[in-house]
Amino acid sequence: MEKEYDIIIVGAGPAGSVAARFAAEQGVSVLMLEKDRDVGYPVRCGEAVSKRSLIQYIEPDKTFIRSQINKFSLSAPSGKEVVIEFEDTGYVLERRVFDYELAKLAAAAGAEILTRAYVNGLLFEDGKVSGVKYEYRGEQKEVKAKIVIAADGVESRVGRWAGLKTHIDFRDMECCAQVTASNIPVDGNTCYFYFGKNVAPNGYFWVFPKGNNTANIGLGVGGHIGKSKSALSYLNDFMDKHFPGAPILTSIAGGVPCSVTLDKITAAGIMLTGDAARQVNPLSGGGISSGMAGGSIAGRIAGEAVKANKPDHIFTYEKEWHEKLGKKHEVYDRLKNGIYNFTDAKFNNIADSFLSVPYEKRTLGRLFTTALFNQPSLLIDVAKVFVI
Repeated sequence: MEKEYDIIIVGAGPAGSVAARFAAEQGVSVLMLEKDRDVGYPVRCGEAVSKRSLIQYIEPDKTFIRSQINKFSLSAPSGKEVVIEFEDTGYVLERRVFDYELAKLAAAAGAEILTRAYVNGLLFEDGKVSGVKYEYRGEQKEVKAKIVIAADGVESRVGRWAGLKTHIDFRDMECCAQVTASNIPVDGNTCYFYFGKNVAPNGYFWVFPKGNNTANIGLGVGGHIGKSKSALSYLNDFMDKHFPGAPILTSIAGGVPCSVTLDKITAAGIMLTGDAARQVNPLSGGGISSGMAGGSIAGRIAGEAVKANKPDHIFTYEKEWHEKLGKKHEVYDRLKNGIYNFTDAKFNNIADSFLSVPYEKRTLGRLFTTALFNQPSLLIDVAKVFVI
């Protein structure tokens, strides 16, 4: 361990590991600190990702891919099921292995990694972030850096310590609960989604297969819903109805920030990325792909800033992120607000209408067009996402 590094990354999830790698590839010194004893643990994720987004940052490998997805099944409250095939491949991952592999790529690029390092404060010089304080094996330590990248997840405190406003409306903080269960008889190539007030009001329920009759089964509901009935209660009801007696291998719960990116994700000497920056897809709640995208931009720009000795170069990060995905996330957020408030009758009508579409002509774009037929402004957003 050195006393000073060019760049310190806090958090070794997908966003942090990709940031560490892209920074180290610039030839600067990089240290990544992870509070847990293992990279990739605990897993709090549905673990689904598209191949198209994955291959930008890592080569797909059977060691961390549990199933290959080419179909979506969407079930309305009435029980009617709409199945859509798609050309793009998706994966359900084994995050414990996947996160390890991302961290190994960062290490191969030259980044140092330290686990069980609990960051509990920032260092400042002349109002600028200049390093971090952390606890390691019972001892309090400090390490300086030219730039700190906060990739410390949805509970991120690092950004707040730097004076950045990281709070979001509680209605945009999805309450999520999930189990990984076995003896689940589902098609291993299909991701299943359920909608309606009795399964996931103002959200959706999912069943993602992981091979060998194992699946991730969970839901996300708006923060205001959790006040009257918890996400865990909805999960238990679903399991009792659809998979009674299924052996539960893991159980997790937590919050997912389904909102647009924070207004400010940089300040003097610091950058936020991944869940810490609220870079999650607001519509799906998926954060793996967007976290890696944000991490790659943050890491590269931080490395460039150090190499060129231009600290203010990090402020280009916000614009580049906005052009890469932030702008699209604003569209997804409007679509989310239009769809998640649908009544059960509306969901049923959508299913009835879409079932009349020939199977080979069913696409996600067409489904959204059907769902939002009477909302012209949102139809423009659908075109931006699925057509343009």
